Amino acid sequence: MSSFLTVPDRINVAALIVAAGRGMRVGIDLPKQYLDLQGETVLVRSIRALAADHRVRSILCVIHPDDRALYDSAIASLDAASAARLLEPAYGGSTRQASGHAGLEALAATSNPPDIVLVHDAARPFASPALVGRSIEAAYAKGAAIPGVAVTDTIKRVDAQGQITDTPPRRDLKAVQTPQAFRFDVLLKAHRSAATQKGLDFTDDAAIAEWAGHPVHVFDGELGNLKLTTAADFATARESSMGASETRTGIGYDVHAFEAGEAIILGGVTLPHSHQLSGHSDADVVLHAITDAIFGALADGDIGSHFPPSDPQWRGASSGIFLDYAVKRVKERGGRIVHLDATIICEAPKIGPHRDAMRESIAEICGLTVDRVGIKATTTEQLGFTGRREGIATQAIATLSLPVKD
Repeated sequence: MSSFLTVPDRINVAALIVAAGRGMRVGIDLPKQYLDLQGETVLVRSIRALAADHRVRSILCVIHPDDRALYDSAIASLDAASAARLLEPAYGGSTRQASGHAGLEALAATSNPPDIVLVHDAARPFASPALVGRSIEAAYAKGAAIPGVAVTDTIKRVDAQGQITDTPPRRDLKAVQTPQAFRFDVLLKAHRSAATQKGLDFTDDAAIAEWAGHPVHVFDGELGNLKLTTAADFATARESSMGASETRTGIGYDVHAFEAGEAIILGGVTLPHSHQLSGHSDADVVLHAITDAIFGALADGDIGSHFPPSDPQWRGASSGIFLDYAVKRVKERGGRIVHLDATIICEAPKIGPHRDAMRESIAEICGLTVDRVGIKATTTEQLGFTGRREGIATQAIATLSLPVKD
């Protein structure tokens, strides 16, 4: 099946991403949906894959109750358009079936329950826009449909002793994937019915729909829609992702002199001090250096070319505005920030007590996890203008991943 009825704009489509598993077969003591894949978590990539279709109006993730902090940290890197469609996550149960049911009930409790629901595994971050589109169209046309690809290996059915009992013809077999797509009322009713029965343990939603008596159709899946389960899967995924991108590094440097005042702003954090820094904006020397480093990696001018100090609208402006703009320039290029590192050069104030607050502030502006932001401090052994306590300097390096252009 490759073509379906056109889906009217009035149809409300929701995506349900199941991310409550504890999958540790990758060999790391962290659920695989929160592992890094070329600068983003697997979960965030899966969210963006579903959000790529404008017909998906809302996205709800089902997470483990112990993973709320991991979830909040992961989604901080989402672009604004994708984040705007995220609903408050639901908490999963002890089985895949229970987690799916919890997500469906959470959608049913919203003010505008969907007409169609796409149920997707968080561990499949490579679903293409075309596949998501086919899922929506298949659900609208058939009521219950799942993507599948042809099986290329010969499959053997074996008994408990390891003896072959049957060899099903390959032409009758499909390896199924997600997103699985359903009319919402059909799948919700099937889950509610299954939840009242003891001894049932379905591992996907298609099986629940089948059990409830609904015909489930198969449409064309994608070989590239890989499910990440083992360390080898992650190695393959990272290798394929790297082929489409390049690493860029930019350097930033900024200086601001002291003037009369009672506090300074560094890295978006206000620090009490005997002076303040002089500048057209808020004179945040750290954010200025980081912003210039990002522009440098983009080969996109410098902070002065985007925000001229001669322009009165930037007088006293928060430097977070400048950094946020640079981050958006990266996203407009289809890239992402991999790491930021800054060295603050001054005799005073002491940076150590405020280091983590600065890292958190910068990470929040840039949509990064804190472990991707480094802040260091040093002195010049009382040499030069910083040694004489006349001002503060900052050096910064930004590492970006950008798509390779032909």
